Amino acid sequence: MAKVVIVEDDPTIRTTAIRALTERGHAVASAATAMDGLRTVVAERPDVVLLDLGLPDLDGREVLRMLRAIDSVPIIVVTARSDEAEIVRALDAGADDYVVKPFGAAQLDARIRAVLRRTEQRLAADSAVVVGELRVDPAARQAVLAGAVLDLTPREFDLLHYLAARAGTVVSKRDLLTDVWRLPYSGGDKTVDVHLSWLRRKLGETAQEPRYLHSVRRVGVRLSAPEHLG
Repeated sequence: MAKVVIVEDDPTIRTTAIRALTERGHAVASAATAMDGLRTVVAERPDVVLLDLGLPDLDGREVLRMLRAIDSVPIIVVTARSDEAEIVRALDAGADDYVVKPFGAAQLDARIRAVLRRTEQRLAADSAVVVGELRVDPAARQAVLAGAVLDLTPREFDLLHYLAARAGTVVSKRDLLTDVWRLPYSGGDKTVDVHLSWLRRKLGETAQEPRYLHSVRRVGVRLSAPEHLG
């Protein structure tokens, strides 16, 4: 059972979701506006938040950013906005998952359970990872290379931590897009390539002269310590 807060202005959808999740054993609180939602999250300390983007007083992405500034609670965006650019913006703003309306109660319950499993896995892997002169600390959200703190975006940090936690293992772009971006793999998506390029630049290397990030043709990428440090 999870403690869930639903922030949704449509009374029919809100009531239906409350009933469905309560029947599945969850404890549910709700709010119809962004500000009430923020107050409810602070007061209830939920395990997961279901957040609509089309709220009457504030845009949901702004609420998402405000929540992320005060809490690390898992957030599932629930909205009628279905275009990929909107999904990417919400995920980049800090959402853990994205459900498009209309949705079934079973799917919503499964999404909650999946997000909570990932959260438990992240907590279990909260210790810092050290690979060569690179130290990635997920608790502090900080990466240090040879004593210098790297200036990474949240997505770059997540990408680096994911690879560092699997150091020495070749990780496919499909896995990166699925596990880091929480998006389906389209086969032609350049998102991963672009972020890897930015990450290489901040690690002081290039694809032609790699030190930590090694591309494996037609397979993926491997993070490993340089053979010769210094």
